[in-house]
Amino acid sequence: MELHLPTVINHHNYHNLLITAVALLLGFNLLYILRSNVKRRRKSKEIDQKLSAGGLHLTETDGTTDVIIVGAGVAGAALACTLAKDGRRVHVIERDLTEPDRIVGELLQPGGYLKLIELGLEDCVDGIEAQEVFGYAIYMDGRNTKLSYPLEKFESDISGRSFHNRRFIQRMREKAASLPNVKLEQGTVTSLLEENGKVKGDHYKTKDGQIMTTHAPLTIVCDGCFSNLRRALCKPKVEVPSSFVGLVLENIDLPYANHGHVILADPSPILFYPISNTEVRCLVDVPGQKVPSIASGEMAKYLKTIIAPQIPHELYDAFVAAVDKGNIRTMPNRSMPADPQPTPGALLMGDAFNMRHPLTGGGMTVALSDIVLLRDLLRPLRDLNDATALGNYLECFYTLRKPVSSTINTLAGALYKVFCASPDPARKEMRSACFDYLSLGGMCSEGPISLLSGLNLRPLVLFLHFFAVAIYGVGRLLIPFPSPKRLWLGARLISGASGIIFPIIKSEGVRQMFFPVTVPAYYKGRQVVSQ
Repeated sequence: MELHLPTVINHHNYHNLLITAVALLLGFNLLYILRSNVKRRRKSKEIDQKLSAGGLHLTETDGTTDVIIVGAGVAGAALACTLAKDGRRVHVIERDLTEPDRIVGELLQPGGYLKLIELGLEDCVDGIEAQEVFGYAIYMDGRNTKLSYPLEKFESDISGRSFHNRRFIQRMREKAASLPNVKLEQGTVTSLLEENGKVKGDHYKTKDGQIMTTHAPLTIVCDGCFSNLRRALCKPKVEVPSSFVGLVLENIDLPYANHGHVILADPSPILFYPISNTEVRCLVDVPGQKVPSIASGEMAKYLKTIIAPQIPHELYDAFVAAVDKGNIRTMPNRSMPADPQPTPGALLMGDAFNMRHPLTGGGMTVALSDIVLLRDLLRPLRDLNDATALGNYLECFYTLRKPVSSTINTLAGALYKVFCASPDPARKEMRSACFDYLSLGGMCSEGPISLLSGLNLRPLVLFLHFFAVAIYGVGRLLIPFPSPKRLWLGARLISGASGIIFPIIKSEGVRQMFFPVTVPAYYKGRQVVSQ
């Protein structure tokens, strides 16, 4: 008996330990839930504490607002104009109404320009020296090819537009502020106002430091890539694959007038495009999250010794002169798939919600497409205080936007990886095959450039052309004789291509991207939009 006693005791000990572990786990889960609820109310409590401690004045608005828009960038200003034209009373809160100074958001693809026309905002590109863009020229290893947008079926004024971002945004803000039912105010939104799990408005600090609370049945957050509110409305997974180094070349003509120029350089692409009558923007992509120091002169040295020798000779002198002038800017390139956390009374839009590498210039096209969609969805709903109906429409928005946004996002991510230099022979072959495939002309160039332009946003077309490039690369390897080495390289090329595009598609959502009709909200949304 004594020999068996320790075994019995050990079994009881294990049983007790298991119960204790389960209890601890449940306790931690309960604590986590409680902490999450506390965090959601923390900002409101902080404001209350400041009020009692510092004697600040908390002023409530009169409650006559239908929609609060946080941020007045491209998305926020365009959305304010659009909703106001439909009779909504809109309150826009922007943290800084002075003219912004950015080096991205300067190229609007033809598909985005068509959306601008659809919103009645095409005059916002007038009077800012916006340049027409008719396609791209791509350079690689001393060769180049021109790709023209497929604009034959459109009116003569339809093309891409490139401009100073700050001028475009100010025109949009001026247009929004001119509408009688738009209140455009400078202030910093500190937190969303939540009641019983629903967003009812927000707390913000005015330009003169006064704490305010404003109420509306719908709050739309589009405060840009540096959003401090997105965590309450989505599950952000932000990646920074590279940074852009921006320069302005003056009084220089591009080799192909009214075209963007992409140089497939080492280690990554370089972009040129006109932004005014006398200026050309140059964006040098630097992989990774660290860039050479501008202050120490390392950046200028890097641009002159590594980048300048790879630039077309027509642009070399102007590029070096721009570096010597010293007005060098940097901007991290962020990527973030849309992963909404549906919250009654609130919506995310623009770069606060969804970002992709800016190589393809698709960001504004996504934002303007989203605005057209949201406008069409909300039009039948005259009373935004109907929380149930509003929630259903917002759910439809997240589903219906997917095919368009996912196509642009996937194209940007995949093209950037293909265009970057790599020591891997399979990746080198894929890059070379992509350039040669685009140079073939016909459907081999028209298909990809129609995707890039935002005029053809069918995910299946993107998928087929991407793997057509890979198969074209394999075919070249197997001619005239398929040696074992070439067969192995071809297999690695296909594997590498799959490794590029499938993770991006997975992050975007296979079902929502390719089979949106299988999502119940799709039918409901299509019925509303078609009315």
